[in-house]
Amino acid sequence: MAKSFPDLNKDGKTSFADVLVGRGVDTSKTATAKKGGAVKNNFIQEAIKKPGALRASMGVKKGEKILAKKLAVAAKKPGKMGQRARLAQTLSKFKK
Repeated sequence: MAKSFPDLNKDGKTSFADVLVGRGVDTSKTATAKKGGAVKNNFIQEAIKKPGALRASMGVKKGEKILAKKLAVAAKKPGKMGQRARLAQTLSKFKK
C-alpha cells in the first residue's frame, strides 16, 4: 500500500498546496502578487492611462462636471471615446 503524502505546509490536511511546497514553489500571497496573480490595491489608478482625455474629447472644460446624459450618449459611441465614457460610468458607481 502507498504511503500518504506528507503535510508539508503544516495546515493540518494534505492538499495540492503540499505538492507545490514539495516541488519548491513559493505559495505565499506576496509571491502570487509579484507574479501578477493577485489584484493590486491601486488597480483603478493604473487603469486610467490618460487622465482628462474624455473631458477633452467631449469639449468639457476642466472644473465642470460631465453631465450623465452626455456621458450616456458618448458611451454608445465606438472607439476610444466610447471606451473612456463606459469606464467613467463604471468608476462613477464606485464613489457611492
